[in-house]
Amino acid sequence: MKNDMTRREALKSTVGAAVGGSAALQLGERALSAATAVGGKLPNIIFILADDLGYGDLGCYGQKRIRTPNLDRFAAEGMRFTQAYAGSTVCAPSRCCLMTGQHTGHARVRGNARVPLIPQNVTVGEVLQSAGYTTGIVGKWGLGEPDSTGIPTRQGFNEWFGYLNQRNAHNYYPPFLWRNEERILLKGNLLEGKVRSFYELYSRDAVKTQDSPDGRRGEYSHDLFTRDAIDFLQRRHRKPFFLYLAYTIPHANNERGGVSGDGMEVPDYGSYAKEPWPKQQKGHAAMITRMDRDIGKLMRLLKDLGIDDNTIVFFSSDNGPHREGGAKPDFFDSNGPLRGIKRDLYEGGIRVPTLARWPGKIKAGSVSDHAWAFWDFLPTAAELAGAEYPSDIDGISIVPALLGKPQKQHEYLYWEFHEGPSKQAIRMGDWKAVRRGPKRRIELYDLKTDIGEAHDVAAKHPDVVAKVEAILKTARTESTHWPIRDGRPRKKKGKKKPAAKKKST
Repeated sequence: MKNDMTRREALKSTVGAAVGGSAALQLGERALSAATAVGGKLPNIIFILADDLGYGDLGCYGQKRIRTPNLDRFAAEGMRFTQAYAGSTVCAPSRCCLMTGQHTGHARVRGNARVPLIPQNVTVGEVLQSAGYTTGIVGKWGLGEPDSTGIPTRQGFNEWFGYLNQRNAHNYYPPFLWRNEERILLKGNLLEGKVRSFYELYSRDAVKTQDSPDGRRGEYSHDLFTRDAIDFLQRRHRKPFFLYLAYTIPHANNERGGVSGDGMEVPDYGSYAKEPWPKQQKGHAAMITRMDRDIGKLMRLLKDLGIDDNTIVFFSSDNGPHREGGAKPDFFDSNGPLRGIKRDLYEGGIRVPTLARWPGKIKAGSVSDHAWAFWDFLPTAAELAGAEYPSDIDGISIVPALLGKPQKQHEYLYWEFHEGPSKQAIRMGDWKAVRRGPKRRIELYDLKTDIGEAHDVAAKHPDVVAKVEAILKTARTESTHWPIRDGRPRKKKGKKKPAAKKKST
């Protein structure tokens, strides 16, 4: 731990608030210094993250029924990635990869259990703070409970507003949210004027009460997040900033869905109200279009503040589309041409819609097939800021790809997932390997000719399978919380037979 703390302290002191001349020169062989990129002016960085948005849910990725005009314009004015990957196939580990630059074979958080980040972890927030950035997060965190070492204000963020716990984040009308380390009550959502315990809050009676027209569903969290993000930009735009806007749309309210059958929680159906669709699908579409509308507001604000040309904005999703709360991914073809959804390590569970926009730097209307993943964001942000970052990460900066220059490629991308049997996946060039359990055989797909992973060609390429097997043995470190396990159900033990009575003599 001493070595880890020394590394973290060194990171914070190596690059001071003034990054421009000598500090930028310390970047070694990186393709671009911050000073070269923007004429000596550090770019603002925004990362907008959707929750459970599928590869095919946006118009610019082929969606036909859900309207996303602002994100489609975003793509037209920037770069659309066709082979970008989330950190995992569920929420918390995906966000951990995004924040720490490590894939799920090395990350502290590799599943949705409540395991917090610890002081040894270095986040994007800390890296950018060391370069003089003001850092803020709005939305969903999922990497540390109250009073733990994992909360945002103890992991490199100056400002924080939203949900700490990912299950609390299911509820779009929560009784409270967190601002920094203080719980903020949302009076418009309080049941009987008070905050109930967690278990009472998600009981069937509580959900039914919230579904009744009694005025207890007055403050929609997504709208609060947009308002807070706008406020952050208005207050902080005069100096370099990093804003991580982690929306919860279009995740389902699973608890509400379990009671009413409809977990696609949204104030109104908007332009979809008259569509002859099931209400869950109307809600799903309305949620995505609402998010699209609000991202449009943010993009217009950048222009109004005069910082549009000096702000790089990323947009992505934390994993593939869900089948929860009554949503049916097939209805909108949410995974597009891909196989699988959330909780799968097939492409539909981890390949996500990803956009980047930076006027004058990223070519408008460009499309990149560079294969990269969430753990690449930390070194990318560091390069943009001229900041140092830990050497023990898995990410590679994608700044060259953003600028249309030759880009270093990963030898492989790696994922593991621990619900049920431990599942693992490898992306190696055009090869994609999936192992659905430690005792299961390796499946192999050629994504160049089989993007839908319909044809397992492992038997035809034993040499490739052998390479995959070797990588699976070395790509991860052991974890107390996330061991590789078979996960097969235990055999039920029969009732013990009563001991035979001793015969009297």
